Amino acid sequence: MASYHISESQLIKEQKWIEASQKDPGAFGEIYNFYYNRIFLFIFKRVEEEDEAVDITAQTFLKALTNIGKFSFQGVPFAAWLYRIALNEVNMYYRKDKSQLTESVGKVQIAEMLEETDAIVSEDMVKQLSTILQKLDPDDMQLISLRFFEGMPFKEVADILGITENNAKVKTYRILDKMKKQFRRTEG
Repeated sequence: MASYHISESQLIKEQKWIEASQKDPGAFGEIYNFYYNRIFLFIFKRVEEEDEAVDITAQTFLKALTNIGKFSFQGVPFAAWLYRIALNEVNMYYRKDKSQLTESVGKVQIAEMLEETDAIVSEDMVKQLSTILQKLDPDDMQLISLRFFEGMPFKEVADILGITENNAKVKTYRILDKMKKQFRRTEG
């Protein structure tokens, strides 16, 4: 089995929920209840306004329900499809609003990201990295966010973004290298 954040038994449960929802839209409630909080928090981190996050989350689940008949279960967590819809909805929100995509990244999350890169973490590093993250383009920020701040394995990031697992890894490490170079410039 590929590396995902959920177990094989959860994948089987999801498949049953999906099949039931495709036959009876009322059965979609199981999926909604299971994923609502995760999707809401994912969206909220990007829009930083509760009312907007609630609306976008509702739109995400409405699109998922409307298109559940087109969904083909292929052993990938249903969350990947939901996250992809959520990302598209957030991007549409920002296209309509002409606002800049933001990412609400806490100091703890930044410190965790630095620790994964074997860096010695200091308060100054966290501030510098926060500034560098704000300068990333939205696509790069989404990849970093999914991998480090949502804690998803590369396979799941790839499924959400519609790229290969290897491409997700390569892009992530290129972004990290670019960030390290920017960090060194701000350091020296």
